[in-house]
Amino acid sequence: MKNECLPGSLDFCIAQIKQGAVIAYPTEAVFGLGCDPDNESAVMALLALKQRPIEKGLILIAADYLQLQPYLDDSQLSEQQKDRMFACWPGPVTWVVPARSTTPHWLTGRFDSLAVRVSDHPFVRQLCRAVNKPLVSTSANLSNLPPCRTVAEVYQQFGDDFPVFLAETGGRNNPSEIRHALTGELIRQG
Repeated sequence: MKNECLPGSLDFCIAQIKQGAVIAYPTEAVFGLGCDPDNESAVMALLALKQRPIEKGLILIAADYLQLQPYLDDSQLSEQQKDRMFACWPGPVTWVVPARSTTPHWLTGRFDSLAVRVSDHPFVRQLCRAVNKPLVSTSANLSNLPPCRTVAEVYQQFGDDFPVFLAETGGRNNPSEIRHALTGELIRQG
C-alpha cells in the first residue's frame, strides 16, 4: 500500500468519497460529515447517520463557485445579489440560493433553494478540487451531541474505523453564518 492511501490521507478520503462513503473532514470551525452530493445512497447514509430528516435540506461546500453552478439557478439573482455573495467568498458564509429544478431532492429537501458555501479552508478546497465537485457538508455529530472539533471527538462519536481526513479545523468558534441570497436576511448568526 502506498503511503498516500493510508487512512486519514487525502487520497484515502478521495477514494472513500468515490466509493460512496461518508467521511468526516475539517471545516472552518468544526468537523463536517460529507459525501458525493450526486450519490443518493451516500446522502441517505449520511442522513441516517445524523438522524436528520431529508426535508431539512443540506449544505454544499466547494472550492470555487464553478463547482456549485450545476446545482443553482443563479439567473434569479441580480448582479448586486451575486456581488454581495461573492464578496463573502471564499469564507465562512453560507448562502441560500435558488436551486435548479434538476437539483436532487435529497439535497434541497422541502425547499426550492440550496445552501452553498465556497470555503476558505485549505483542506476543504483541496478535497473538493481532488474530487472535482462540491461535497455535502453537515456538522459531524450524532443527534443531541455537540459538533466534533477534533479528530479524537470524531472517533469518539463515530468509532475508530470512521474515515476521517486527518487535518485541523480553521479555528473559528462558530459554525458558518447563513444568509438568504435573494433577501440578504440573516438565517443563522456565524
